[in-house]
Amino acid sequence: MPLGGGNKCGCCKKTVYFAEEVQCEGQSFHKSCFLCMVCRKNLDSTTVAVHQDEIYCKSCYGKKYGPKGYGFGGGAGTLSMDTGEALGIKPAGQTSHRATNNPNPSKFAQKLGGSDVCPRCGSAVYAAEKVVGGGNSWHKSCFRCAKCGKSLESTTLADKDGEIYCKGCYAKNFGPKGFGFGQGAGALAHAQ
Repeated sequence: MPLGGGNKCGCCKKTVYFAEEVQCEGQSFHKSCFLCMVCRKNLDSTTVAVHQDEIYCKSCYGKKYGPKGYGFGGGAGTLSMDTGEALGIKPAGQTSHRATNNPNPSKFAQKLGGSDVCPRCGSAVYAAEKVVGGGNSWHKSCFRCAKCGKSLESTTLADKDGEIYCKGCYAKNFGPKGFGFGQGAGALAHAQ
């Protein structure tokens, strides 16, 4: 501890006494000097971000030193028109939007106007009514066993040759046949 009672404040350079001291990155600050360099908000150990010898709140630090560009917004769904000039950031020139000339549309765009086709009815399947199973997209109302019509879930189906079946119908029609395969007292009976 230097002569004169305490360490020097990292902000105002005056003596900091024990009762009013806040330490950060090996430096001492007065509680009243422990403020963001940009917005002047009070800081604490959970809200401080340090860059070299400067202290910032996490929001200002992110605006000044964080990633830039699309997708790196202010959080919580906010749209900010702040260019960062108050932080010493030079605003980038506005670039106009232009369409791409990509001759290869995505697999999603190649299908009927951007939607999948239900293998059962042949109609377009949109996201609100889509169920995926057996490697295809189905309407909720078409997602039924091809034999008995039982409603299915993606975990309770078996598929063969592009058609979907409940496990009972699949076992009965495509499973092993003969003595010991499903025609006894312990077998699962499936009535149609």
